[in-house]
Amino acid sequence: MRALLFVVAGLFAATPDFALAQIKLSTKPDPNAVETRYFTAIDGLMDGNADVILKETRQGKTVNAATLDLCYPAEKNSDRKDRFVVNLAVNGQTMTGTTQSLIDKKPVTVKLTRKQTADTFDFRGQITIGQTLTEVASSENSDISEKEFQDSQTVDDGINATPKDFTEVSPESVGVRIKLDAATDFLKSLKGQDVEVALNSLTVTCDALRSGQQTLNLSVDPDRAAALIAKAKAVPGVVAAGWTTGLVEMDRAIRFPAADYSDGGKINRDKLVATVSGVLSKTLSAKLASSSWSPTSGRLTLVFKRPSQVYPALDLTDAIEVDGMVSSDKPGGTDHLMLWIGNPSTTTSDEGSGAKLNLTDNTPGDDEGADTRDDSGSIDALIKELKGQRFDADKSIWK
Repeated sequence: MRALLFVVAGLFAATPDFALAQIKLSTKPDPNAVETRYFTAIDGLMDGNADVILKETRQGKTVNAATLDLCYPAEKNSDRKDRFVVNLAVNGQTMTGTTQSLIDKKPVTVKLTRKQTADTFDFRGQITIGQTLTEVASSENSDISEKEFQDSQTVDDGINATPKDFTEVSPESVGVRIKLDAATDFLKSLKGQDVEVALNSLTVTCDALRSGQQTLNLSVDPDRAAALIAKAKAVPGVVAAGWTTGLVEMDRAIRFPAADYSDGGKINRDKLVATVSGVLSKTLSAKLASSSWSPTSGRLTLVFKRPSQVYPALDLTDAIEVDGMVSSDKPGGTDHLMLWIGNPSTTTSDEGSGAKLNLTDNTPGDDEGADTRDDSGSIDALIKELKGQRFDADKSIWK
């Protein structure tokens, strides 16, 4: 027996190509293996407004089963979505099926023919939803594997229930992921509350219809954000609640000691406004006209005015609006505060006595860029006055 083993070992050592060939043969895919493939787009379907997932189970090149998941505008030019999922009967190149839509309960009929050319696929046929018939004529579609499909379905809504600080999430911005059947009651409970609801988050997207969960974006005074999150977590149907991205951008944020601007554990907003407006009055060469805090979102709005230099003889006035936000630099309170100051926005008008000159601003170009040019070093001046720090995004530290 030992001699036989030596002979076999010698054969493999003498013929490495033969051994490698055996290994390659053993790992060659089985052409008749059963696999699942997906189409996540069928070009041109419903004027490009349909979100489609066609799942096929194949044995080799033969399709054994197929399911069409189609999400689409419920009405033309509408953001409201409807969806249907239908198992298709496969007969050669033909796939057919009937069902009804999930939201509007409309009858659905699907008749498709499928043709493979090399590595791409053509689809022809008709999809009827209620009384509306849609022609399908789509060429050169590519499919993807099960793993590729699952990877593409991962959605991060950015909700963080326990952020270490407010460098990656915004102190006033709250995200609530909730089951669709519970969303209406939750939203109704916010009526009359000092909470802003982002209108675009009310749209039930195709991802929401498929997952059965919707993410709502809310804005609230940073002092009440933690309480709102805790309240939301206790609501039936809420899957997750926490802070998310919002108004505050770190390139215009300042971290500074809280001691000089806190009374009894609360931010002394009057003192902070006096300091900030004093600095901005100098950098913008303008006088403070008004200041206000939003009771809902906690946003600070400062308005400054100065004589306009556009046409001095007309005695026009520049009104410069600057938004801000202040909070502790992390949830739960700390010995530092964080101030965010937005880009100044300038409008020019005739505020003189008597008849007024009506002005309209039709200046082309990027408004944000124009606001930045009007900044006049305000952030650097505020850092100096507040003895503050600026965030280094490359190193993720305050410096």
